[in-house]
Amino acid sequence: MDTINPNLRISGPATATIDVGDAHSPITVIGNDAIRQTFDDQTIQQAINSRLAPGVTDVVLNPDAHVGYGAPVGCVMLSPTHVYPGPVGVDIKCSMSLLQTDIPADEIVSQTVRRKLIQAIGKRVPSGAGRGQRHVPKSRPVDGRLGFQLTTEGASKNVLKKLGIPKAWADRCEDWHHTAPDGSSDTLAARLEFLGRNRDSLDRLESKYRQLGSYGGGNHFGEAEVVRFAKDQASREVAQSFGLRDGHVAFLSHCGSRGLGHDLAMGQFRSLKTSFQKQGLAFPAGDPQLVYADARSDEGRLYLCDMAMGANFATVNHLMINQLVLEAFREVFPSVRGELVYFISHNIVRQEQVGQQLQWVHRKGATRAFPARHPGLQRTPFAETGHPILLPGNPRDGSSVMVALPGAERSAFSVNHGAGRRMSRTKAKKMLDQHQIDTELMNHDILSNCRQYPRDEAPDAYKDFNQVLASVEQAGLATEVARLEAKFVIKDGAPADD
Repeated sequence: MDTINPNLRISGPATATIDVGDAHSPITVIGNDAIRQTFDDQTIQQAINSRLAPGVTDVVLNPDAHVGYGAPVGCVMLSPTHVYPGPVGVDIKCSMSLLQTDIPADEIVSQTVRRKLIQAIGKRVPSGAGRGQRHVPKSRPVDGRLGFQLTTEGASKNVLKKLGIPKAWADRCEDWHHTAPDGSSDTLAARLEFLGRNRDSLDRLESKYRQLGSYGGGNHFGEAEVVRFAKDQASREVAQSFGLRDGHVAFLSHCGSRGLGHDLAMGQFRSLKTSFQKQGLAFPAGDPQLVYADARSDEGRLYLCDMAMGANFATVNHLMINQLVLEAFREVFPSVRGELVYFISHNIVRQEQVGQQLQWVHRKGATRAFPARHPGLQRTPFAETGHPILLPGNPRDGSSVMVALPGAERSAFSVNHGAGRRMSRTKAKKMLDQHQIDTELMNHDILSNCRQYPRDEAPDAYKDFNQVLASVEQAGLATEVARLEAKFVIKDGAPADD
């Protein structure tokens, strides 16, 4: 890392800073020496560009950081005045959720049982870019009226009732709904009516509503896990308070706002770029992917409205997937019971109190990490413990449930959102061997719905997850309370490119 950026200053075993000039606070870097070596020149340059962008006061680089859209994936960017679509990205509110069941681990030892579960889920939850309800026989139909309602209301009681989702699950969401900047859902409704003002645009919106309850392609997945509690008693107690069950089956999901969020985000990028060009404004570092708006301006308010609608769709999409997965488990285990542990996002901008200032906190591939007694957790089930942090690793090495420590304040109460890529998709497809990938998963007794596991999603395409977790713990940001061991994986069913 020292050879990548000469301005790096080591400040702890897993913390460092990058100086960007006397007039600006340095970039905070979270990562031990092994992780710092994974940050390439372009990732560092994107972090510097983000820190020097107008209105930005702080940037945090997490251990999973790699090249992203304008700003690195795996970064946190703070501004009291401006909003940046790039550090949210096109998959608005891409998120993690975890469903805990009462099925003991030994009940899914049989590969035959696991294949039945994979098939049952596949009949209810489609996966892959552009796929929606019409591709599977047992999904939930969503018409234009219900799609409009959930996009503007989020996981309201009426929406959950219509979809057959337990109302209590809304309390297990980081945010069960998002409103316009004026605090109103009616403003979102007016905006959505405007976006669907003609037949073609309305038809396109309704086609995106029908993707509710589906995984996308790429790094989206569903994964059956066995929960293994940490060994120390304090961590075990926290895990139990979250609703986790040691030695039992859980289901972890990673997806976002699907085609609806993508369309809303791309529309905003086009609109803001046009506004910049008309005004003759320069893009930060000459990069149009770092286009921005004053949060109080008309452009800023419109972006926040569109982001809120994408976020609402993502929230209900996750809850719908979890309900469908639970129904699939009941096809194989009729008496199974399951509860949502938590739903948490990692592609969003939220207004939060950071220190003495109210800031727009952009988390791009970064996860909120509020510790016990944080004001933002008042009147939630997690006020006295901190909320669950869901960190996906890879099927081979597992995933993690963590809880924040008071030290998370130094990273704007944020941690990484997973392992982070160490290879581009193109490089992974060229460098990694398909037979070796599939054999390794088989040797670890991990099944998949894919004929061949996607090469660009193989465990070796990602950073060393244990080093990533070690960085978080060594920096004093969070501690692990449970590890999740994969037993089968649901991915985009298309075979990897040859």
